[in-house]
Amino acid sequence: MRHDIDLSSLRIDVPAWIDELVKTREHTLSTTEARMDLAIALSRANVERGGSPFGAVVCAGDRVIAAGANLVMSSGFSLAHAEIVTLLRTQQVLGTGATFPRPFTLYTSAAPCCQCFGAFVWAGLDELVCGATTEDVERIGFDEGPKPAQWDRVLEAKGFKVTHHVKRAEAVAVLELYRERGGALYGLCER
Repeated sequence: MRHDIDLSSLRIDVPAWIDELVKTREHTLSTTEARMDLAIALSRANVERGGSPFGAVVCAGDRVIAAGANLVMSSGFSLAHAEIVTLLRTQQVLGTGATFPRPFTLYTSAAPCCQCFGAFVWAGLDELVCGATTEDVERIGFDEGPKPAQWDRVLEAKGFKVTHHVKRAEAVAVLELYRERGGALYGLCER
């Protein structure tokens, strides 16, 4: 083990543009589609800044609790997916004693990978709304990992509500933009 690295804490720096983008839209989030538009706008803005094509937001009705984008490349942490960053930020907000009416809904520009699927189960949320599908994400070359084939039914059996294909074409357009720009496909194990 290297002794010149401080292993006493972990840090993911969330860029200011994420919250700035949320502020420009926070008064226009009265529909599911508008909230998904925000998640997709976060994914597009991330691609435009050299990041990966994934964005997410947790809302209580039309109020944003927290938002995030995929920060794997900038943080160096393979766990820093948009959903994970957003869930961590949500738990940070709620841990301050802030109160929001339920249900808590995660809007994500693409269906969760196996990691984010697992995290959702334990995150204390009620609903999941997805834009692009697992197949859409894998079509551009990402490996979404070994999640159950009918992962949405697994969540529904545990009492979660799952909605698919909200603004799917718009979410897929960001995936295609990432592919066209030659975005990195990380997470594939070299063997």
